Amino acid sequence: MKRFLLLSIPTLVALSLTACQIVPPAPPPTAMTNPISSTRQPTPAPAADVFAANARLGRGVNLGNALEAPREGEWGVTLEANDFRLIAEAGFDSIRLPTRWSAHAASEAPYTIEPAFFERVDWAIDQALSRGLNVVLNIHHYDEVFKDPQGQEARFLAIWRQIAARYAGYPDTLYFEIANEPHDIGASAWNKLQAKAIGAIRETNPARWLIVTPVDWSSHRRLQDLQLPADDQRLIVTFHYYLPFEFTHQGAEWVAGTDKWLGRKWTANTSERQNVMFDLDWAAKWGRDNGRPVYLGEFGAYSKADMDSRALWTAFVARQAEQRDMSWAYWEFRAGFGVYDYVARQWRQPLLTALLP
Repeated sequence: MKRFLLLSIPTLVALSLTACQIVPPAPPPTAMTNPISSTRQPTPAPAADVFAANARLGRGVNLGNALEAPREGEWGVTLEANDFRLIAEAGFDSIRLPTRWSAHAASEAPYTIEPAFFERVDWAIDQALSRGLNVVLNIHHYDEVFKDPQGQEARFLAIWRQIAARYAGYPDTLYFEIANEPHDIGASAWNKLQAKAIGAIRETNPARWLIVTPVDWSSHRRLQDLQLPADDQRLIVTFHYYLPFEFTHQGAEWVAGTDKWLGRKWTANTSERQNVMFDLDWAAKWGRDNGRPVYLGEFGAYSKADMDSRALWTAFVARQAEQRDMSWAYWEFRAGFGVYDYVARQWRQPLLTALLP
């Protein structure tokens, strides 16, 4: 997700964004609970099982505004062991872990990632896997690589090589997602860079399930421009969905002009439902035509919308995705879009029921 951009209204439809509900951060845990042993990796499933691997992601939730912040806690969320317990006990199948590696890697070769940050990510992954949750680990907010792909390519690939090597022994319930929401980059340039990243990961993780994405903030409309290595059948394709944007991002403080949308409702009328179905049909058809499974990696409505509308929209998008054999991950757990109220220490029940009826 992208924060604190001032954008003109005509460009908003193509974008997907996030917010932060500031709460007092809790101190980070200092010890791992049931860390995952590198000896537990099972025999890799055949590539034909990529659709089963996607189905295994099932119903997920993003741990947004934490490790994706410039420094964990700066956006009001510091991960706790209880977060993972709550998510697992509620019945979610997976988490997506947005991670800003570029803020913790040296700017000069060999672009070493800070050991302490690696240990923190280790802890988060182990917390999830030890509770039976699948994990999608990505590179989030590396905007520099989109604006200057040639200048940042070596660093981008070096970061991925370090991540891939560190987690090569982890079970195949850990998925790698190449990058979050490519933007300010053409489809051709992104296709080339994404293919190089896949190759870099395959040096140490030949059988890892990988998640790949199109440009324009992971727009479903740009799936048609996505080109993938034909010989790699262990790829899951993701897109993000926040339409109608005037509803899902009404009052979003980090986007210019959204106060004028306050009060927008989503009532599940015929036109509203047809629009969502048309968009998801587009993505599902691309997946069928290209023989690739599809993962809806983000969708959500900001807290300035009324709860009845948020719950209706969330439930409809989730059920429609499931009907098209898409796994999904809601944006997000406990910040501005959150399904969990961290201050009250309780689930926002209408949203939780919408996601897990």
